[in-house]
Amino acid sequence: MLDFIVVGAAQAGLAMAYYLRKQGKDFLVVDKEAEIGASWLNRWDSLTLFTPSEFNNMPGMEFPAQNGHYPTKTEVANYFKGYAEKFDFPVQLNTLVENISHHEDHFILKSSEGEMKARNIVIATGPFHIPYTPPFSNKIDKDIFQIHSNYYKNPGQLQDGGTMVVGAGDSGFQILDEVSEENSRKVYFSGTTEVKVLPQEILGKTLWWWFTKSGFLSFSRDTWLGKKISQSRQPVIGTPVKEILERDNVEPVGKTKNAEGELVLTEKKKITDLKNIIWATGYRPNFGWIEGLELTKEGYPEHYRGVSNIDGLYFIGLPWLHTRGSATLGGIKKDAKYLSDHIEKKN
Repeated sequence: MLDFIVVGAAQAGLAMAYYLRKQGKDFLVVDKEAEIGASWLNRWDSLTLFTPSEFNNMPGMEFPAQNGHYPTKTEVANYFKGYAEKFDFPVQLNTLVENISHHEDHFILKSSEGEMKARNIVIATGPFHIPYTPPFSNKIDKDIFQIHSNYYKNPGQLQDGGTMVVGAGDSGFQILDEVSEENSRKVYFSGTTEVKVLPQEILGKTLWWWFTKSGFLSFSRDTWLGKKISQSRQPVIGTPVKEILERDNVEPVGKTKNAEGELVLTEKKKITDLKNIIWATGYRPNFGWIEGLELTKEGYPEHYRGVSNIDGLYFIGLPWLHTRGSATLGGIKKDAKYLSDHIEKKN
């Protein structure tokens, strides 16, 4: 029986593995994908981080790029692979965990590769589980190509003709920017245009430098200010939203309300000339495969800094696990260090 099984081999799981190795624990990291870094490689081709390399350092190994560089998804994936190789973590790929149950002093994990047992479990699967599209998307004509941003790669996937991008987050605006670069394509934008936009650099310093100096990334979700920040709409970083929305071939149409066949009804327009819809509409969490877990009304685990209601079951890599920085490559080490200290005191 293992001391720990870590479910998920991206930044959260690897950071946790670093501290478990330092404690001399007998552990295994499992992941459903065929390679480390797949969760990043599966995103769209032009994706880059909005955090510069000097703020992407995981515990024990700096990101291999010069300061001020904004890494591509491939560079991030390669960093994870190099990280796992450097510390020689035991990793088992192609292993989808389907059920976790608690039995007195241990857990049983049922997976695609059989049953495993461990005294403790760390769930590091992140927040992006089930790509969400509104139910009325099922009523849209089959000739209109629909794709969620989770599966979008590049404009080459799209049919010729009118395209709508739905979603006013970072992903939505980055994809809108890309698909509207060719002026020949009519592109509708569905979502609020009332968004805060922050540049990647201010007065010669990166935005993340200012965030760090001001303590913005360190406010706990349990403080008044942390709660206010976490409940507000997150700003779009580094994407020229105003310039994109003012392009001749881009038309903002407000929120999408319904659809039927070739007709898509938005707040400002009835659209009948669509050939493509890209849904950058986020994800829904899925933790139903963990028995006995208390969930919030949003579907996330009840926990305090990653410590759940089930003895020996931990979480890392959730949005606002403790602070705004919990969701970043560079911030994950603080959460991993806290959990490892908690585990060491407990044992």
